Amino acid sequence: MLKEQVERLKRVEEEATEAFVEALSSRQLYEAKVKFLGKQGAFAELMKLMGRLSAEEKPQFGKEVNLSKQRLEGRYQEAELKLKKQEMEERLARESLDLTLPGPEPLGGARHPLSLVINEVVEILAKIGYSVRLGPQIEGDWFNFEALNIPPDHPSRDLQDTFYIDSNHVLRTHTSPVQIHTLLNEKPPLRVLAPGSVFRCDSDVSHSPNFHQIEGMLLDKKVSMADLKGTLAFFIKELFGSSLKVRFRPSFFPFTEPSAEFDCSCPICKGKGCRMCKNSGWVEIGGCGLINPKVLMHAGVDPKQWQGFAFGFGIERMAIIKYGVEDIRLFNENDIRFLRQFE
Repeated sequence: MLKEQVERLKRVEEEATEAFVEALSSRQLYEAKVKFLGKQGAFAELMKLMGRLSAEEKPQFGKEVNLSKQRLEGRYQEAELKLKKQEMEERLARESLDLTLPGPEPLGGARHPLSLVINEVVEILAKIGYSVRLGPQIEGDWFNFEALNIPPDHPSRDLQDTFYIDSNHVLRTHTSPVQIHTLLNEKPPLRVLAPGSVFRCDSDVSHSPNFHQIEGMLLDKKVSMADLKGTLAFFIKELFGSSLKVRFRPSFFPFTEPSAEFDCSCPICKGKGCRMCKNSGWVEIGGCGLINPKVLMHAGVDPKQWQGFAFGFGIERMAIIKYGVEDIRLFNENDIRFLRQFE
């Protein structure tokens, strides 16, 4: 019985070898492998016949089957490599490649719109003597709040508004602390700008937990609200167009007194009313005011000798107004399709 099964095994091995050699494609070769070595193939059928063998014959026949399968696996791999090489040669002969043709255009973005706005703001205000100062993004509580006359019970110091690192340090909520660093390290008169990232616990279509601001500060003798309005009017006209107007609205900020919010006539509709300005004809830009004497005293500056003004606004808001971006989250997504619009 064992001899008959071994002879049958040899015939199956020969048939499989012949099928592997005669296969004309990788697909035909794979089909031949399934036919002989698959779960329902010829070798699987032979293994079912082991039940007819005696206990002594079974190990011998199992050994012959395994050796035969190993030989066929090797022959299959040889045939597979030969066919793949042949198919590649046929494909190369059939297809042509012109190396002189230009390749696909690489995807690229452009300078980020926020960088464009920051650079433009700095260039405009540099014309009237302002220069850039930078400060740390992790600020001490004193610089971020107390030195700017923000009391301990102020709502902006709550956990739902501010990211606290520990009891004495926060992710800065505005770029105003740069004013304090500057006042402590430099002597007046001063004209400085402080662009940079700020952080607040807020996130929706028009707010981001990480956004950008730019602060401006002037410190000199005999500074007035008229000087402040003249500076902002010059800036707005340079950024959006000479036909635009600027207005102040009374407001309150702990670090300025008096304080105001400043608007400009809508750059899109020129004051006629549109979706950008909510049909009011005016667009809110930012906040400003004369520096509170308490802030000057915290920084060791004599408010009787020196006066100043400060102003600040969000860079994202300026970019939204300038470029018509409808969702603030687009600025952080690094979508090439969005960035390429600013080439």
